[in-house]
Amino acid sequence: MTIRLLVDMNLSPAWVSWLESSGFVATHWSSVGLPNASDRTLFEWARDNGYVVFAHDLDFGAMLAITGAEAPSVFQIRTEDVSTDALGVRAVSILQRFTPELSAGALIVVDDARDRVRILPLSQS
Repeated sequence: MTIRLLVDMNLSPAWVSWLESSGFVATHWSSVGLPNASDRTLFEWARDNGYVVFAHDLDFGAMLAITGAEAPSVFQIRTEDVSTDALGVRAVSILQRFTPELSAGALIVVDDARDRVRILPLSQS
């Protein structure tokens, strides 16, 4: 099972080749949408096209919580250094480990200390 990742504008396009070399399908938002598009536009495109949003932006997790959406899944990096050099190996390992959850609908948050998985839809309580 291969997940498709949509890399947000706030992350380097270098992530695309890094992820593809690790067996994922990856697309940077700049290759499918306007660079100044709203997060909602990217969110809806990912949902409609079966992609997981790969972002450093906290807005995607908030959108999942507010809307109670079951898709798209979001892989959210909350570290200071978001380069492939600093985070690439760890990100790929987490993506591989949680592919079933991302395929079914999940929010994965990765910070310096740990990674957390929440199944969608997120509780609004």
